[in-house]
Formats: sequence, structure tokens, C-alpha cells
Amino acid sequence: MNKEQSEDLGLKDKVAIVTGGGAAGAGIGNGRAAAILLARAGARVLVVDRALDLARQTVKMIVEEGGQAAPHAADVTDEAQCRELVAAALTQFGRLDLLDNNVGIASTGSVVQEDPERWRRLMQVNVDSMFLVSRHAIPAMMKTAGGGAIVNVASIAALRPRGMTAYSTSKGAVIALTRAMAVDHGADGIRVNCVAPGPVYTPMVLPGMTPAARERRRQASVLGIEGTGWDIGCAVRFLLSSHARYITGHTLVVDGGTTLLGPPRNTEAQ
Repeated sequence: MNKEQSEDLGLKDKVAIVTGGGAAGAGIGNGRAAAILLARAGARVLVVDRALDLARQTVKMIVEEGGQAAPHAADVTDEAQCRELVAAALTQFGRLDLLDNNVGIASTGSVVQEDPERWRRLMQVNVDSMFLVSRHAIPAMMKTAGGGAIVNVASIAALRPRGMTAYSTSKGAVIALTRAMAVDHGADGIRVNCVAPGPVYTPMVLPGMTPAARERRRQASVLGIEGTGWDIGCAVRFLLSSHARYITGHTLVVDGGTTLLGPPRNTEAQ
């Protein structure tokens, strides 16, 4: 295993569900990075993706490093499938400790420009999915592990809107959902936090991404460096680990300082 596993993060033998854990080819998206990093720290991971072959590729990468993982296909906008994926984690690994809610889609345009059906679909994927998976994961955590930790993935678009109104609204709802869940389930021993990524370079943004657009995204960072899925994965792993035992209801911005500057117009989605 990677040397990172020797670091005590309190994740050894824990069981995690990572939704949106696949990615095209060998690409490293936010979910795949989180799944690999959790496995490196000793967790057993159920990798969930709508496309089973993408989940299997992530599992293959984990197993090749000596980690433990299993793939599962699910549409997390469907409650029955959310119930089944939690049951699959329990069947495969016997317990549930951790959840990374990492599914989302983007859209551009104002309320005048946005198509109502697209608006509803975006809310269903970006917000309802987190509600539905958590609805079934939380009782399983309480029953099998006596508590747990959840991370919901939002976006800096919730903090700095810039022409992506439906997307910004949905990610703002994710932050509010995170805070409400933290209050609701703190007494159950469950921490709930949020990661808000900035303009990271992942397989999700590859289609249509020109070299010039990629360079503008890099320059948007105060640090002048390009973020990747690994940066988001590390933040998720930290918040799920025992190192974050006294942190709940928090939104961790991972953007290289992008939100410290005025927003450029008409750039690609975070």
C-alpha cells in the first residue's frame, strides 16, 4: 500500500460509500480520488457510479494498490436504488461508517435563460441525491457503527455566483443541507461537513476544454497552480477522518484562493 496508509487517520477498517466514484479511463475525478485515498488509509470502499464499468475501473485501481473496494451501479436520484446501495455496503462489508456524496451536474444561464425541466433535473441530481442517500445511510451508520461522518460536495459557485444560477442555487442548497444535517445528527455521533471545490481539472471538465481556458482557470488561483481531483479527495478524506473529530457543519473551500478575487465572466463550471 501507499506510504500514506501508515499515517493514522482513524480510517483503518472503516467502511465508506463514495457516490460518483467513477471516471473516464484512468482519469482522476473528485470521487475516484476520494475513494483511492480512503482505501490507502485502510478503509473499505463501496464505489458507486451510474456506469458500473467506471466504478469497476476505480475498484481495479484500489485493488492493484492492495486496498479493499467493491463496485456498485446506482442512479442516486432513485430512492429504491439509494436504499439498495446502502444495503450493498452492509452486505459486502458488514457496517457503514462514512459517506462521500459526490454526484453533480452543471448548467449555465440566468433564471430567464434556464429551461424549467433542466432546472428541476439539476436540483434532483445535485440536491435530492444527497438527501436520498443520506436518508438511508444515516440509520445504517447509527445501527452498525454507532455514528459516522458524511461529506457533501458543493462548489464555490454557491459562494460566488457567476452566470450559473441553477447550479449555484443547487450548491447553496447542499451547504444548507450540510449544516442542517450536522445539527440534526450530531447527537447521533454523526459529523456532516461540506467541501466546496474551485476550478479543478478533472475528467468532468475535459469535454470542450481548450488549452487557453485551462490556463485561465489556473490563473484564477491566487497560488497560480492548477487544482486536481486529488486536492478535493484529500479534503474529503480529512473531513471523514478522526483528524476532523471536532469539525461539523463546516464548508471547506478548496480553490487555491480563487474566491478571494473578483470573478471572471463566462468561464467553465467549478
